[in-house]
Amino acid sequence: MIRFYNGKILTLANGFDITDGEVWVERDKIFFVGDPSDNELRASSFEKEINLDGNLLMPSFKNSHTHSAMTFLRSYADDMPLQDWLTKQVFPMEAKLKGEHIYAYTKLAILEYLSSGITASFDMYFKLDDYVKANIDAGFRTVICSSTNDFGGSPEQDEEDFLKFNGISPLISYKFGCHAEYTTKSDTIKGIAKLCQKYKEPFYSHNSETKREVLECIDRYNKTPTEFFNDLGLYEYGGGGFHCVYFSENDLKIFKEKGLWAITNPGSNTKLASGIADISKMLDMGVNIAIGTDGAASNNALDMFREMYLATGLQKLKYMDASICSADDVLYMATVGSARAMGLFDCDTIEVGKQADLIVIDLNKPNMQPVHNITKNIVFSGSKQNVKLTMCAGKILYKDGVYYLDETESDIYKRANDMLKDF
Repeated sequence: MIRFYNGKILTLANGFDITDGEVWVERDKIFFVGDPSDNELRASSFEKEINLDGNLLMPSFKNSHTHSAMTFLRSYADDMPLQDWLTKQVFPMEAKLKGEHIYAYTKLAILEYLSSGITASFDMYFKLDDYVKANIDAGFRTVICSSTNDFGGSPEQDEEDFLKFNGISPLISYKFGCHAEYTTKSDTIKGIAKLCQKYKEPFYSHNSETKREVLECIDRYNKTPTEFFNDLGLYEYGGGGFHCVYFSENDLKIFKEKGLWAITNPGSNTKLASGIADISKMLDMGVNIAIGTDGAASNNALDMFREMYLATGLQKLKYMDASICSADDVLYMATVGSARAMGLFDCDTIEVGKQADLIVIDLNKPNMQPVHNITKNIVFSGSKQNVKLTMCAGKILYKDGVYYLDETESDIYKRANDMLKDF
């Protein structure tokens, strides 16, 4: 058992109260939370005791939309609008990818996730055997979202993958989806709808990322992407959309009534000049919101601190109102919200019996002092330098700048750079 003591705890189970106390981890689960008695301490045996030195233990961040292996295109095709970036640069390069590339560049992404306090990714990509192996080898948690589109995949393959990857490891799960309405034939999407109905599963897709995407969908079907998906019965068992920038009033109503998740990606939407999702309006309406980084080809960082700052900052600028979209709301989106958007209901808060997906935030840094309000410090002045420890499923994978994986970071960097010759 691992004991965290002499620190502050933000459980996020009951608001944003921060308390003093301890957290004990037994194998992959949280065993104890609170202030132990002398008898409880004497009766317990610890293989490791970690003195937090007054630092903060909290639930880890969950990256609820990304394409991990796209680290291979980091800073490759920048300063371009989304459609040109996607069709002229990204798709031709992705056609050259092999399984070994997916493995290598996913490992690179995992390093960045861990140093940003992220312990799970909601990932949409392909060559899934190699992707899954990379995550299992690293001890990292991932939820796969089907990327089926006109260039690859099918409802038949989706069903096969759903049955294959759910249950392959406690770290791996699989959700139905498609890349986007504009890249996927309606017959294919209807096939995925049948799967969602058959297995009573949620559906996820890129949705209303750009104005052009929405207008072209209306031209095709006289419906927005959200209306199109909803009318096909894809949302009967929940799900959500990635980006959700150009939502109509009816889109918002559908998301609210169906309990869907709007997964915002402010860094990517800013860099590609796609627009600003109206998450303030979503908050007011009670729409569920989560946060993702998107891939390193469009962001270009996989840094949850930057996403949180942009999520609140862009809303304040959009409305010219510094009081909206509070730091607490955004911190909740990046942790509890993102976990639940991914279906990781046992990884969302620090409570007995839940998965030990935890991070330690170093409060003994200049950007965290003085301590007026810790949660606001995390969102407004926090950065990756404040991530002192990252634990996934009860295993410490990152601590004080050192990674504890199946291979060294230098080996991962070397392989990633050596493979560039393949492109």
